[in-house]
Amino acid sequence: MELVTKFTVCLALALAAAGAAGTATAQHEQEQQRRAPEHGEPHAGPRNYSRVVEPKGWDHRPASVDHHVYQHNYQAARSFRIGVYHRPGGWAPHHWVYGEVLPRAYWAAHYILADYWLFAFEVPPAGYEWVRDDTDALLVNVATGEILQVEYGVFA
Repeated sequence: MELVTKFTVCLALALAAAGAAGTATAQHEQEQQRRAPEHGEPHAGPRNYSRVVEPKGWDHRPASVDHHVYQHNYQAARSFRIGVYHRPGGWAPHHWVYGEVLPRAYWAAHYILADYWLFAFEVPPAGYEWVRDDTDALLVNVATGEILQVEYGVFA
């Protein structure tokens, strides 16, 4: 009987040790799965989503400019969150109005709103571009810097 008891105790200890080793292995595998891989796995992108496309006529700019039609300082009907704005170095905030001349630094390529149609702006006439200045959008003559129109509060 004593031999059977010893055998049972040894068997129980062996099974417990094997179970602990199995648990440790499972925990190690779970930790490996939680670690971020060096390179992310491929992602097909959102499902049931149609990409926004340019509206018809978005690139047909009026050849002539009727200044009286454009010369306005509007308050935007809605605002958009598109990222942080960084003013050109050395310049202070300014409340622009149409007729003023915007310094060249403000209408450099990275301030131009090439996708102006996403913000419901009018198609700019030939020689004009929409540019961002902090929370506002300005329609600017790219030859002279003269502001033709302002939309205040477009960007939050």
